[in-house]
This record gives sequence, C-alpha cells and structure tokens, in this order.
Amino acid sequence: MAVKVKIPVPLQRLTQGKEEVEGAAGTIISLVNDLDQQYPGLAERISENGKLRRFVNIYVNEEDVRFMKNEETEVKDGDEISIVPAIAGGM
Repeated sequence: MAVKVKIPVPLQRLTQGKEEVEGAAGTIISLVNDLDQQYPGLAERISENGKLRRFVNIYVNEEDVRFMKNEETEVKDGDEISIVPAIAGGM
C-alpha cells in the first residue's frame, strides 16, 4: 500500500490530469520529492529549499501539517494527503 495524494486542479496538468496519485511513505518533504520524480515540476510548485511554500496547505488525514511538524510530518502507507493551494480574495 502507498500514500494517496489528492492533487488540486491547478497541478493536475503536471500529473497527466490525475486527481489522485500515489507516493512513498516517509516525511511530507520526502513524499513531495518522490512525487517530483514521477511528475517533474511538482515539487517546485509545493516546496522551496526543502520547506513547504507558505501558500500551499497540506493535510494528512484531514489534519493540517502546520499544526504537526510541517514538512517533517511523518506519513505512512494508507495515509491520505490533500494538497490545497491557498486562495486569497478581497474586494
């Protein structure tokens, strides 16, 4: 079993249109790097210099990694990861 990752629409062009992909267990940042091997260009949209970008929210089983260990949060087989780009708005 692998880690399931839900891909937001803006990033699906990098995953050949897939809404969900699978990656290796480990830490969030190692998962991002693993996904980048499968889908080149994905990591640069999510991370920079080994850290998650501010405008990208990542959830492990619906829990925000910012309240865990950020990019060092452990993920294991069977976990479900959601990548959610932050959306700003205003009037």
